[in-house]
Amino acid sequence: EVHLVESGGGLVQAGGSLRLSCAFSGFPFVNYVIGWFRQAPGKKREGLALISGNDGGTYYRDFVNGRFTISSDNAENLVYLQMNGLKPEDTAVYSCALDYPSSGEGWAHFFGDYWGQGTQVTVSS
Repeated sequence: EVHLVESGGGLVQAGGSLRLSCAFSGFPFVNYVIGWFRQAPGKKREGLALISGNDGGTYYRDFVNGRFTISSDNAENLVYLQMNGLKPEDTAVYSCALDYPSSGEGWAHFFGDYWGQGTQVTVSS
C-alpha cells in the first residue's frame, strides 16, 4: 500500500525558513515523480515543485521564483521542500503527491495518483 507522510510544518515568522519532508513507501521505486503542492484557505490547490525518481530532474512553477527547492534522499525514501524567505501569503496546507507509474516528466504529465495528508505551514507577519 502506498503511503506518503509529510512533516516539518509549523509556525514561522516572515522571512524565515522551513524544510518539509515527505516520506514515501509502498511501491517500486522506479518510474515515479513526486511533487509538492499547497492549498490556502479559500483558494485552489497549486503545484510548487516536482522531482523525478528516475533521474532527479526538477520542475518548478514560475511563481516559486527560487525561494523553494525540492530535493530527495532516495536512500531514506524522502523528498524535501526547502522553503526560504517565507511570506504570510505562503500560509497553507502543504502536501506531497506521487505519480506512479509516471506517464512522463513535467507538469503536463503529473496527475497526482496518491496524496499525503498534508502539513500546515503558517507564516506570521
